[in-house]
Amino acid sequence: QVQLVESGGGLVQAGGSLRLSCAASGRGFSSYLMGWFRQAPGKEREFVAGISWSGGTTYYSDSVKGRFTISRDNAKNMAWLQMNSLKPEDTDEYYCAASRSLSYSGTYDYWGQGTQVIVSS
Repeated sequence: QVQLVESGGGLVQAGGSLRLSCAASGRGFSSYLMGWFRQAPGKEREFVAGISWSGGTTYYSDSVKGRFTISRDNAKNMAWLQMNSLKPEDTDEYYCAASRSLSYSGTYDYWGQGTQVIVSS
């Protein structure tokens, strides 16, 4: 089982940057595909970015491609989401999640509690 804790959210002006962190504890972090999602109240959860267990492959939603970068360090049991050129529409609660699936669209088995990102115009 893996426990995930996000941090790094906050308030930032449009055009600014934030780096979200996801700290994992438990066993087998390096065997999980990791994803970042976001969700606003009353809206469906949206996939943002994913990274393979090795870190060798990444995948992004069209809405963040070119602005966000996902990364991981299996030795540190950490994953990150670097967010640049932030827009007000990026305002959401952000979650990291771990999946044993081979697909970014598969089932995610473990979720963090979320970290709030607010982008002011």
